[in-house]
Amino acid sequence: MRGLFTPQRLAIGAVCLAALVVCCGLAYWQWERFSAVGGTFQNLGYVFQWPLFGLFPAFMVWRIRKLDARRKAEEAAEAADGGGHEAAPEPVAAPSKPVVTVEPVRAPVHDDEDEELAAYNRMLAELNARDQR
Repeated sequence: MRGLFTPQRLAIGAVCLAALVVCCGLAYWQWERFSAVGGTFQNLGYVFQWPLFGLFPAFMVWRIRKLDARRKAEEAAEAADGGGHEAAPEPVAAPSKPVVTVEPVRAPVHDDEDEELAAYNRMLAELNARDQR
């Protein structure tokens, strides 16, 4: 009980509460806009959306604490098992082979193919071969 009200927890709680109050105020404002003559269903959508935004910081705090507790439980279980960490295998060096380059295969131009398109494709193939070097 002693560590329940630490300054850090009080600050996080205050931020979560402030976010909820502000977002509920924005939801009320959107409700007033929806109730007015020019209100739309978009305003009604915001009425439901703003409280969810206000609850999100509290949800994140809960989720982070839950994940932290799970991580600590797993670490404690590993420590109780004797820390059965095996040494990471050392990376195996790839055998040094000479790099082999292959020239691109040039497809023959067909008679029914457009000459301009064929020239463009040859230019692209040459640029690709130049970039590969």
